[in-house]
Amino acid sequence: MKILVASAWPYVNAVPHLGTLIGSHLSADVFARYARLKYGKENVLFVSGSDEHGTPIEIEAIKRKTLPKQLTDQAHEYDAHLFNEWEISFDNYSRTESPTHKQFVKEFLLGLSSYLEVREDDIPFCEKDKMYLPDRFVEGTCPYCGFEGARGDQCDNCGRLLNPRLLKDPKCSICSSVPTWRKTKHWFFNLTRLQDAVKSWLEYSDLPKNVKSTALSWLNEGLRPRSLTRDNSWGIPAPFPGAEEKTIYVWFEALLGYISASIDYFNRIGRPNAWREFWFGNEVRSYYFMGKDNIPFHAIILPAMLIASNQNYALPYMIAASEYLLYEGQKFSKSRRVGVWIDEALELMEVEYWRYILVRLRPEERDTNFTWREAIRIINTELNDDIGNYVNRVLSLIRRGFSSRVPGIVNLNPTDKEFLEKTKGLIKEAELRYEEARIKAASEAIVMLAREGNLYLNQTAPWDALSKGRINEAATTLTLSVNIIRSLAILLHPVMPNHMDRLYAMLNLGKVEDDKWDSVGDLTMGEGHIIGDFRPLFSKLPEDFEKGIKEKLAGMSKKLNESRPPLLR
Repeated sequence: MKILVASAWPYVNAVPHLGTLIGSHLSADVFARYARLKYGKENVLFVSGSDEHGTPIEIEAIKRKTLPKQLTDQAHEYDAHLFNEWEISFDNYSRTESPTHKQFVKEFLLGLSSYLEVREDDIPFCEKDKMYLPDRFVEGTCPYCGFEGARGDQCDNCGRLLNPRLLKDPKCSICSSVPTWRKTKHWFFNLTRLQDAVKSWLEYSDLPKNVKSTALSWLNEGLRPRSLTRDNSWGIPAPFPGAEEKTIYVWFEALLGYISASIDYFNRIGRPNAWREFWFGNEVRSYYFMGKDNIPFHAIILPAMLIASNQNYALPYMIAASEYLLYEGQKFSKSRRVGVWIDEALELMEVEYWRYILVRLRPEERDTNFTWREAIRIINTELNDDIGNYVNRVLSLIRRGFSSRVPGIVNLNPTDKEFLEKTKGLIKEAELRYEEARIKAASEAIVMLAREGNLYLNQTAPWDALSKGRINEAATTLTLSVNIIRSLAILLHPVMPNHMDRLYAMLNLGKVEDDKWDSVGDLTMGEGHIIGDFRPLFSKLPEDFEKGIKEKLAGMSKKLNESRPPLLR
């Protein structure tokens, strides 16, 4: 089995915020780390990259009297550094300016020739800015739901795919003037001819309900040809004869970045043909992580292009599209200063606390509200009390009662057997949810496992058994408990890799990543195993943390913004 893990390519003109991170990169990273433990490192490939072409960058470069690539070079480097700080374990974090990407896109699109058509189209033109407007630079009222802030490519409110002509009261998003329409020649990808093939794949796929139902609703309205080319200059030159002054629409080329990033990675490590192992054959599973606004591009346009290539590419196995993470009841907004951006977050709290918080708040079924009060509860109650305190209780009792040696199982009474059955079920539940890419649901089972461990300790009271000479009873309780701690370390490693490696060191077991996922739940720490030195794994946040955070956020915003690359300010 080969596992491809792909997170949506962020547009490089803004620092990602917490909602963007959990919607794509962090969720993908947690799954990739799980998959490496489950299927082996050599069988997992995790890719993404910076989406850096298109009009927004071009306009910003004109304003700053510089070249677009100078801006995106700096922004890409900054984002790549931030993802590294967040412990996102990409095999390759690429970019659309990669020579490999540009070459692959040209070759791939030329291979779609039987699905391409050339026609004149009415394109919105801004008389004031003297430029053709890409779909996203036309705003107006959605004809379907009446949302007034819809863009020319998609409505963020109802999710419908649009084109600028469909908008009511369209206006230029740069200067707010009403665009005129000019005829210009463009190359179109004929999605209409691929409708039946895409629909058949969707109906028989095991994609999540939210993805499948949303995509099928668009298909039922009928797919229309979509323009592959644009009239801007900052992008990949269109490779079609007669299209010398055109560039490729950024959404088409960014979707192909998953393949080009795979090629680029294996070229770099000297195995130029190995990328095919992750894109062809029946033993390939590809997992795509994104926010729900990206569903149409990944559930319709990407599979349509792969089918049209006639190369037998593996179609998406899983599209894990999260709902929206809100910030204190509002949508994240840079202009209104609503939210926390990922470089700011690193100044506020250690990164693995953030990783755990965001996983616990991952909006898997509905929009979820981030509040500081809930974040503090998650750290203080779940991490510190449920998990950290359980670890400390068990290891302290083994040190005190058995000189830091695992005493071994003497016999199992009904309480012990019931505990093992419950923990076995929770471990199985966590693995099942990981496998489904339901990261939050997996974390629910992990927290419940720690709580069951604490409940079992309270029921069996090994400290009381030790004080009254019931050594065998305490030995069994603590041996079962320390092995559950080992299972917790493996289960939670995808979320908090460094903390769980520290826990493994306390257990005197080496590194989690060198262990096997399938050993979770095994009673491998037997009689005589020596526990290492240990100290509290987590610490509580102070009671006034919320107040301090908000004050600190207000002060740091300006300072951090000044230190960001020009494009990200």
